[in-house]
This record gives sequence, structure tokens and C-alpha cells, in this order.
Amino acid sequence: MEAIRDFAANLSGTVWGWPDAFPVMVAALLLTGLFTTVTLRFLQLRHLRHGIDVIRGKYDDPSHEGDLSHFRALTTALSATVGIGNIAGVATAMHYGGPGALFWMWVTAVFGMALKYAECTLSMKYRQILPDGSASGGPMYYIEHGLGKSWKPLAVAFAACTVISSFGSGNSIQAFTVADQMRADVGVPTWITGLISATLIAAVILGGIKRIGAVTSRLVPYMAVIYVVGGLLVVLMNLPEIPGMITLIFSSAFKPAAQVGGFAGGTFIFMLTWGVKRGLFSNESGQGSAPIAHAAARTDEPVREGVVAMLGPMIDTLIICTITGLVILSTGVWKDKQYADIPVNAQSDITVMTAEGSVARNGRVLEDDLFSGAVAVDDGELVDAQLVHNHSIIENVAILDGDRPWTGEIPVQGGVIDFDAIPGLHLEGDMALNGSPLTAWGFQRGLEPILGQWGYLIVTIGVVLFGISTAISWSYYGDRAVVYLFGPRYIVPYKIVFCVMNFLGAVFSLEIVWNFGDSALGLMSLPNLIALVLLNRKVRGLTSEYFSRDHAPRR
Repeated sequence: MEAIRDFAANLSGTVWGWPDAFPVMVAALLLTGLFTTVTLRFLQLRHLRHGIDVIRGKYDDPSHEGDLSHFRALTTALSATVGIGNIAGVATAMHYGGPGALFWMWVTAVFGMALKYAECTLSMKYRQILPDGSASGGPMYYIEHGLGKSWKPLAVAFAACTVISSFGSGNSIQAFTVADQMRADVGVPTWITGLISATLIAAVILGGIKRIGAVTSRLVPYMAVIYVVGGLLVVLMNLPEIPGMITLIFSSAFKPAAQVGGFAGGTFIFMLTWGVKRGLFSNESGQGSAPIAHAAARTDEPVREGVVAMLGPMIDTLIICTITGLVILSTGVWKDKQYADIPVNAQSDITVMTAEGSVARNGRVLEDDLFSGAVAVDDGELVDAQLVHNHSIIENVAILDGDRPWTGEIPVQGGVIDFDAIPGLHLEGDMALNGSPLTAWGFQRGLEPILGQWGYLIVTIGVVLFGISTAISWSYYGDRAVVYLFGPRYIVPYKIVFCVMNFLGAVFSLEIVWNFGDSALGLMSLPNLIALVLLNRKVRGLTSEYFSRDHAPRR
């Protein structure tokens, strides 16, 4: 487990840049988004109304080629973005990067609207109608057919990274978050949740994109409404705190604030990286995944689907992620610690450090502070050592065997516990939360006057529904990439592996799953960003031609 954890961390560090290093992927996303926004003359603002008209069905024509209406194409794409990124992703960004990370999520969303427009317009322009009548599109097609055959290696690289990302950010992270939330709230072992989740997904994805579109078009609006209404209630009940929280977000955007909890005052680069990384995970703009879903839309107008697609980052990040961030900030849970009882095992991400050690500003324990040797435990209390969980020191620690305080020694090497030597132990203490449990705590605290202690159920139910629907939609992205790479006969083997990865994601630790998912996310984005820059003139030509016609009113 430790070897897998190190590999995932090293891979993520290579793709995104280690803390305080120059974040190449962050720069690529922001600069490409700025370039696209400027060259399209802020189209995401000028033609916002037209996008709304399209999803209302004003321009739908059943005779057009494709599998889905504009609305269903949008909800299928949203089902892969609205969800875990809004619940767990925002919490993770703020846990590591503080309040200022939310500002950079906003920036990613504004630029992301232009990126999403460009990539989905190109996807519709170069999509392929297969012999069975179904549509297949995405960056691999507009790279090959838009840039020419000589660029096919880049298209192949994108498709391969799409398959990998479908196992990671689109699948394993969803499974982990669902299992983690069920373990935290209901006490269900992660392997049981993983088995149920993988079984449900296997039952759905055999139906193909039409069934996926039917399921997600029903689930996504209801899930989003329930979650948004609950979040807005928390915000309204803490309304006097909101102006101060908005000020804190902006003031921390360039000068990170030092706070307790998981975040200990990181550098600007560290906070920027987490904001952009989680913004990308939330709305997937520039990543190239949503164009695969939008390519199935029933229309013969590429730009028309592009203006629909650009609504995704606005709904997903500017609205829903902001509500989540304000819930976490206004209730104060982002800087507090909560009592928790967790098992002492490899999945718990517990690190042991010296009694004088501390968590560094980037959320790591310094090498010199890592403990090696035998930690004495006397009647449940640690002697001359500290424990770290979720990048924060655990306070008021009690090591227990069942319900009795434990006495003995815990073998440790380089901060890592020899779990085989102490089977069956668990610990209690006050810990910083991360991911969806942090968001759930915010809802619980904020809605306590209305729902008592049950406010967290909004997040729990949302996590389950969002996580499963996201994985369902991502399986389609992966199988379109498999079709491009190997042909239709490999779809079934791919789906089998996909379901296995869903189960594994549920039982692995937070660090492993999120680092693997982040790595796949970055690897998938780079080929697509290169293509968007090179095909920018084509997008501008399509845009000018479409909006010059009378049936496409200028807004």
C-alpha cells in the first residue's frame, strides 16, 4: 500500500508540479483559457442567452443525426461534472489551499466556459456517424481530422489518456468518495459499498449512451436542486457572515491565509495549483471529456451545441461550487476539528511524527520530524509522539482495543506504522476533515436549527447519486476512446475493467485515489489544450458564420 501511495504521489507531482514548483499544467490551462476567451471576444458572456434558448428546445429537430437532444447531451455531460467535484473537490481545495483556492476555481470556470465552447463546437464539427447510426466524437477526432493525419499520434495519446482518466478521476474517485461518506456516516465497510456500487454501474452501462442519457437527464436536475436548496439554506442562515467570507476569499487569493485544520498557510503557487486543479476536476473544461458526450447531440449545427456546452462550467463551478465553498466557510468547519473514531490501518492515512514535529505549510510532515522506532502507548495515550491525519495533527488521541484503552508499543519506520504488528486497533481524537465529510459537516452544522443532526444526509445522498451517475457517464467517455483506439469489440472488456476499478477505488486510501485521478486528469488535458490552440482559427470561423445568420440571433 505504501509503494502504491508513493507511486501515485510521484506521478501527480510530475504532472502538476510539486508544491512550490512551477505548475506547468496550471499555466497551460489558464493561458489557453485566456487566449480562447480573448480571441472569441468573450463569447461566453455575449451569447449566454442563446445557449439558454437552445437547451429550452427552441432549436431541436428530431430529423437531425445524433443520439440525444441538446438538453440530454448537457445533462449527460453535467452528470460527469456536477457531483463529487462540487462536494468533495471544493472541500479538498480549501483543505489544502485555504479560502483563496475558491477564487482560482472561479477563474478556471470563466475561462473554462470559452474552452468548453471551443472543444464542443469542434467535437460536433468532426464527429463520426458509425455504421450502427450512433455518433462518436471528441478531441481524438478533431485532432486527427482537423489538424490532419500527421497529428494522429496526438489523437492516440489523448484517447489513451481518456481511458486511463475514466478509470481514475471519472471512476475511482467517485467510488472512493461514496465509500468514504458511507463509512463516515453509516459505518458501512468500504468494500461492501464498493461491491454494491460496481454492481449497479455494471447493470447500467450495458445499456449504452441512450440509457445513460435517460438516467442522467432524470437524476441530475433533482440531485442539483436538492443540494443547491440545502446549501442556499445554510448560506441564508449565515447571511451576516457571507460578506466577510467573500472578502476572505479575495484577500486570500494572492496571499494565502494561515489557519488551523488541514491548511497551515501555504504559498501562492500551492494554493493556485489546488484551486485550478479542483476547478478542472469540477467542470472538466479543457480536459476534453465533455465533447465526447456533446458529440452525441441531435443537431447539424456545431456552434449550437457549443453554446449549450459552455453553460456547464457556469452551473457547475460558478454556482454550485460557490455554494459549497460558502457553506464550508460560513459554518467555520474549514478551520475546526471534529471528534472521529477511525481504524488504525493502511487505508486511514495515519503518519507518526516526533513530539516536537509539525505539519509544514504545504500539508506535509518534514522528513526530520518523521518518527522511527517503537511508539509507547500507555493506557491509550501516546508517549513522545504525535499522529497526523488529513495533513493535520490529531488532538486528544486515545488508542483503543475494542472499547478499552490499549497499552503496548507500535512499530514505526519513517512515520509509517507496521499495521500487521497491531491488528484490530482503532483511535479516537479530534481531527481535521477533508473531502465530502468536511462538506457534510458544514451542512450538518448549518442546518442544525432546521434538521437537527440530520443535515449531513443531504450530502450523503448527493454523494451516492452523484458518484454513481458520474461513473456511468465516464464509462461512455472511456468506451468512445476504446472504439477509436481498438474498435467496438473491445468495449465489453473495457467495461469489465471499469467496474473492477470502481471497486478498487472504494477500498484504496484518499491519497492514492486522488493522486491517481489528478495525474490522469492532467495527462488527458495536455493533448486537448494543444489542439484547441492550433484549431482556434477554425473555431472563430465557425462562430462568425453561425452568428451571421438570421436564425441565430445576436445576443
